[in-house]
Amino acid sequence: MLEIALTVAMCSILAALAYWRNLLTAEGSAGAFAMGLVIGILGGLEWVIVLLIFMLSSFAATRYRFEAKRAMGQQEGNRGERGLSNVVANGLVACIAAASHPWLGDKAAILFLAAVAAAASDTLASELGVLYPKAYLITNGKRVAPGTNGGVSLGGSVWALVAAAYTALVGCLVFSWTGELEMTLLAVAIPTLAGFAGCQIDSVFGATLETRGFLSKLTNNLASIALATALAAAVVLLV
Repeated sequence: MLEIALTVAMCSILAALAYWRNLLTAEGSAGAFAMGLVIGILGGLEWVIVLLIFMLSSFAATRYRFEAKRAMGQQEGNRGERGLSNVVANGLVACIAAASHPWLGDKAAILFLAAVAAAASDTLASELGVLYPKAYLITNGKRVAPGTNGGVSLGGSVWALVAAAYTALVGCLVFSWTGELEMTLLAVAIPTLAGFAGCQIDSVFGATLETRGFLSKLTNNLASIALATALAAAVVLLV
């Protein structure tokens, strides 16, 4: 009961702060609270801590040189805030991974890290990559304007890998500290590579399906995170 109470308290404070600082809309804050609560109940308090790490890094990347991104027309929302649909697109797969915890045990933790790493990788690639002037379409290498669907840059790709590795490493440290997951090279490598792959999948979908109207930005996010987590599951369940 104490852990559930702490989870409720943490999710409430985070949602309120996110709304107060214009990081999430009212609906987005409510969605983040609900999603954090589900993950905390199904997984544990340490799972919420990992989610918090992702939220802080993504919000920091969103606010970094925000006025420059606004001048380019590449900002998130009016003030960097994200809504309910964005929260769901980036967190639904992580919730499903948490729901598998009773059956998969520590393997579910790796899948959860893969989902969060994919979301973090794509967020930092988008928020920081758009600041690099040289962008190329991932499908054919043609030069495009920063922020173009499917456009990638060297700087953005580096940040994508850093975000995935950082999320996987810190997440594994949190999980190993609580005994949820043993800290091994494989436990770090799988979410890192899956998360980075998810970002590349997002770019490919952006250059093809999203550009042609078959996917929106948010359904692209959801699909790419789901595929990244499926890749991690294929490895985890076979090892």
